[in-house]
Amino acid sequence: MSERKEKNSLNVKKQNHNYFNIATGFKAYLPAILSFVILLIGIALDYFNSTLYFKGWYRLVWYTLAYLPVGLPVLKAGFKSIQKGNYFTEFLLMSIATIGAFAIGEYPEGVTVMLFYTIGELFQGAAVTKAKSNIKALLDIRPKEALVLRNSSYVSVKPDTIKIGEIIKVRSGEKIPVDGILLSSNASLNTAAITGESKPCNIGKNSAVYAGSINLQNVIEIKSTKEFKNSSIARILNLVQNATARKSKTELFIRKFAKIYTPIVVFLAVGLTLLPFFFVNDYVFRDWLYRALVFLVISCPCALVISIPLGYFGGLGAASKNGILFKGASFLDIIAKVNTLAMDKTGTITKGVFKIQEIKALSINEPEMMKYMLALEASSTHPIAKALLDYPLNETFNAIKIKEIAGKGIKGIVNEKRVLVGNAALLLDYKIDALTEIEDIVESSVLIAIDGQFVGYVIISDEIKEDARETISEAYKIGVKDFYMFSGDRESITKNVAKQINVLRAKGGLLPEQKLKEVEELMKNPKATVAFVGDGINDAPVLAVSDVGIAMGGLGSDVAIETADVIIQTDQPSKIVQAIKIGKSTKTIVWQNIALAFGVKLIVLLLGAAGLVTMWAAVFADVGVALLAILNAVRLQRMKW
Repeated sequence: MSERKEKNSLNVKKQNHNYFNIATGFKAYLPAILSFVILLIGIALDYFNSTLYFKGWYRLVWYTLAYLPVGLPVLKAGFKSIQKGNYFTEFLLMSIATIGAFAIGEYPEGVTVMLFYTIGELFQGAAVTKAKSNIKALLDIRPKEALVLRNSSYVSVKPDTIKIGEIIKVRSGEKIPVDGILLSSNASLNTAAITGESKPCNIGKNSAVYAGSINLQNVIEIKSTKEFKNSSIARILNLVQNATARKSKTELFIRKFAKIYTPIVVFLAVGLTLLPFFFVNDYVFRDWLYRALVFLVISCPCALVISIPLGYFGGLGAASKNGILFKGASFLDIIAKVNTLAMDKTGTITKGVFKIQEIKALSINEPEMMKYMLALEASSTHPIAKALLDYPLNETFNAIKIKEIAGKGIKGIVNEKRVLVGNAALLLDYKIDALTEIEDIVESSVLIAIDGQFVGYVIISDEIKEDARETISEAYKIGVKDFYMFSGDRESITKNVAKQINVLRAKGGLLPEQKLKEVEELMKNPKATVAFVGDGINDAPVLAVSDVGIAMGGLGSDVAIETADVIIQTDQPSKIVQAIKIGKSTKTIVWQNIALAFGVKLIVLLLGAAGLVTMWAAVFADVGVALLAILNAVRLQRMKW
């Protein structure tokens, strides 16, 4: 509970590594290769002593030439950081250590330290680029052009010029440029870039389509419903790109720690050089300066500064690859601690698609009863009304004086008869008792009364998602102990669905503010880290207040994008478990790297201060540990959850 999420944008300072700008590709390695070659020649000349000229100024100039290709960028980076007020950075440590090595005549070691530091930086940069590859790959799914119907012909335009309501033609193999609705009779789409699902999605006329989806078959036409800047893919790109800027508490702590740690190390190195003069009988300035330089090289915080963000980059990238969007690294940390899971029902655990299960006509035949019912329901946009309208009728009756009664149903005049269609509460308002007929019905039921007489009902049910039950059992295995279901649907229906998926605590008939109150009660437990899963619209208040708000199938919902901390781009509850597993894996790798970096460096620091290790060992402790941490972080990109 103490780790409250940050709802506002974070102002994040640049990391020190941003000062160290080097070219990309093979060109990035040329300075290191040149330095390495000159260094090897110098060492060979030292070893074989083949020329009397390779000494004094000649030797200094030669090793300086080896030093400059790799040393200059670091010296410049250190100078730039000092200009910006960052006096104590790893660049300063490397600069002091290597220039100091030159000052005491240890030229090869000075060059080697800077060379291996540069190689480490190059490998770190390559690893970060690879870790971000899943995120950057999203940029490639942005469509470059679109065929739009203008002045009776299709013209090629940039997607960001498309207006709402325009007709767009999408050929086979092309990407849908903006969100819209399908005008063609059907379409087969590859939505992998949007949802993480590899199998084709087959949809029918008037279905929603999203920018970035690829048309797999025939030419289709769509009608735009959003401008490109507000399309699903544009918002997803914005979310993912911003996610890397929202730091976890671990990252922020390491950065703050490095700011304190580095100056302490510099002053300790100065003390290690000068203080022994007062306590050691055979004090030799050069020997203690060498120990201090080794101490500086060992203490460089590279492994921590780069491997921690790299771990989070890997987690964010892996999640986006699987159709899960985290709004920041901080939520990777928090979701790993979730032990209480609260869920909405409709659209989260169930498909939100109602179907007629049973029709019971009492004092009238079924087709005629349905004609009366559908005459009123034809004017409603409620999901249940849509399910009723699927009933096959060649013709229906006309209704007049239609009035919708909130939370109860509809009334109107059909064939000069007063008709009521809705729930039991509506009929009771008109002194019509139907409770005895429906008391044993658990599912949603739509009742109808004609001229004050109850004439029948239709049972409507919502189908539970295929992986809902499995999600609960898997979540329990990974540490989620408490499960709750809160729904605005009837108590009996909510508890019935909860029972089917093994959720023991369920409450129905809740308004949004009542759901909020229930979740706030759960969050009063200091040991509880609560994740709430909803559809991102009616559940927005709860998504906002919970430790982790998870929007299920929130791709097309503006409210979901704005409010939730984690967005699952498909309707699969199993992705909730996958998101928790990714968070746990990321956290494990980050802490492994912290332990590795601190453990090895502490040991070598103590040995260095005692004069038991050389600068070569210091190079391993710095660059070697950093590379090991990088290799560990890169594992995230190969994991399966």
